[in-house]
Amino acid sequence: MKVTVSRKAHFNAAHRLYRKDWSFEKNDAIFGKCNNPNYHGHNYELIASVTGEIDQDTGYVIDVKILKDIIKTEIEDAFDHKNLNLDVEEFKTLNPTAENIVVIIYNKIKAKLKPNLELEVTLYETPRNFVSYSGK
Repeated sequence: MKVTVSRKAHFNAAHRLYRKDWSFEKNDAIFGKCNNPNYHGHNYELIASVTGEIDQDTGYVIDVKILKDIIKTEIEDAFDHKNLNLDVEEFKTLNPTAENIVVIIYNKIKAKLKPNLELEVTLYETPRNFVSYSGK
């Protein structure tokens, strides 16, 4: 019997969507106001959902405190109040689109989970724009 346990989290971060190898005009045509050279920010909402068998000894799929601590250390401490392009190593050479951010978040959390646990991460960039990734 598999059950999914989810934890919500929040972080604020700035970014700029652009490619260094493109002209400003091409970046502007593709990314619009998200190409602002002075960056722009979002109040990101994150849902990490862990699926697995219920442990017969504890009754847990995962202790929510463990999931909370992983998210705090790996995501909130690393991304909150940061400029993703300048302050987060993974985005020094990777355009910090919502799609790329959710994959990075997934990889950082998944690396800290037991291998038998499945993970899906949903990242809200705005209340109406969000992406999900489950490693598939």
